[in-house]
Amino acid sequence: MRNNYVSRTDWDYIRRTANSGDPIPYDPEDGPYDPNHSAAVDTFWNTATINVGPGKRGPQKVPTKQLVSLRLSPEVLQHFRATGPGWQARIDETLKRAAKRKKRA
Repeated sequence: MRNNYVSRTDWDYIRRTANSGDPIPYDPEDGPYDPNHSAAVDTFWNTATINVGPGKRGPQKVPTKQLVSLRLSPEVLQHFRATGPGWQARIDETLKRAAKRKKRA
């Protein structure tokens, strides 16, 4: 399956650097494999999974929400954060439903 991801890598620079013959400085803290060990590099990339996530959002044409500072109890934060990414939007949805119920009452 192909995606529409466009690489911003300067491949000409990479090729020039790779063909210089100089070893790449490496410390085990730097990453998952030694880039000077070709078998380790091949193994890493042959088993790699590339995940392309959404890009950063630009400014909204018409802001639909207002930025506020809100103090919430630790229990509320723990509950919503435990539901994963999008927890702030779920808090917003919960508050909107509560506001609609209050209007009807």
